[in-house]
Amino acid sequence: MYLKKIPAYRDIIAISDSELLGKKFVEGKKQLDIKETFYKGEILSEKEVEEIILFGIKEDATFNIVGERAINLAIKVGLITKESVGVIDKIPYSLVLL
Repeated sequence: MYLKKIPAYRDIIAISDSELLGKKFVEGKKQLDIKETFYKGEILSEKEVEEIILFGIKEDATFNIVGERAINLAIKVGLITKESVGVIDKIPYSLVLL
């Protein structure tokens, strides 16, 4: 997975399944654009991403999460629920502001 931490008043943590980077998905009027400029950070293991998510929760970070593996990990660690996941062209995503 790619993970990029963008420093801001509330840090933004962008997480994407690696195979989605640079792709655009469209469904009707909705679109999901996995831009490298936003999502391309470091490629990390699931365990490393989990640790950063848990730290980000404590720090009130904002999260942008895209892709099945990234979403499942966010659900597993309790950041999001299945009900908070949107889908565009079969690609799950979630935006979280704590």
